[in-house]
Amino acid sequence: MASTMPAPPTEAAARAANLKKVYGEGDAAVEALRGVSLEFGRGGFTAIMGPSGSGKSTLLHCLAGLDSPTEGNVWIGDTDLTTLSERQLTALRRDKVGFVFQAFNLVPTLTAAENITLPLDIAGTEVDRVWFDQVVDTIGLRDRLRHRPSELSGGQQQRVAGARALVSRPEIVFADEPTGNLDSRSGAELLGFLREAVSTHGQTIVIVTHDAGAASYADRVVFLADGHVVDEMRDPTADLVLDRLKSLES
Repeated sequence: MASTMPAPPTEAAARAANLKKVYGEGDAAVEALRGVSLEFGRGGFTAIMGPSGSGKSTLLHCLAGLDSPTEGNVWIGDTDLTTLSERQLTALRRDKVGFVFQAFNLVPTLTAAENITLPLDIAGTEVDRVWFDQVVDTIGLRDRLRHRPSELSGGQQQRVAGARALVSRPEIVFADEPTGNLDSRSGAELLGFLREAVSTHGQTIVIVTHDAGAASYADRVVFLADGHVVDEMRDPTADLVLDRLKSLES
């Protein structure tokens, strides 16, 4: 049951308060999240890390409204997701949230350009061509816009997915292991694009990753273990992140 909490300050793009998530019942119950409270300021880039089974993806899915918490509250801006109907949640995800999945989730019959504008087309919203051009030039895919996903490399497909998440100017973009299926060069291209979206355009981005190199692109790393937030790091480097992960896993 969601509890009543005061609205968060508007400078937060997203916020979680005492988030708990339990899968199963009785002896088979698994506590994926055990009272997580976090805030994500606007225009920031946060990486969520932790050992396997620490609750990273569960937290991301609850924050994005793709999964509902067992207890606690989640806000996008000043909207409490736990008070919304399924229809209201769908509208909020469409209008305010971008999501980049590990598996790209592109429509194979559409061109890169059509995949990028798909959420806006479905919503019946006019595409802001100036912003579209900025996003496309930032990802460096202008010469590939007429190509279908099968004609693009994995890195190019994931950059198309990143552009799709950004083109509607969502309040926040969530990415679940966005470099997991990419080689190191393609991964660096995508992370550079996300970093640019934060630095130049003030986008708010939250990623889940197991890769210390990927986390080093963020402003802040949040470490989870056993469903709890156990540490945070500002201005991370790959080496510092790796050392912290090793200490958590031991």
